[in-house]
Amino acid sequence: MKKLNPIIHSALRLAVISLLITLEEADFNLILSETKSTAGNLSVQLTKLEKVGYITIDKTFKGKKPNTVCKITKKGIREFDVYVKNLKSYLNI
Repeated sequence: MKKLNPIIHSALRLAVISLLITLEEADFNLILSETKSTAGNLSVQLTKLEKVGYITIDKTFKGKKPNTVCKITKKGIREFDVYVKNLKSYLNI
């Protein structure tokens, strides 16, 4: 049986990756709203995903307000696909 990727298997990181698979990119506030996370916890989990190369984080300003946009990478898409395949195998689907 294939091992499930522990980076993706975390509930919040899985929610973020799933959202970005669908949208390709999203700003911090949208991800925060959709995941119902706290800003601090989301920030930590986004950093973990960025460190392994599954997402990129672009911090800019819109006027005087900070704007953080997260995008899924090709590596993130590949790893998510492998995760789903392994999960299906685990569940015998």
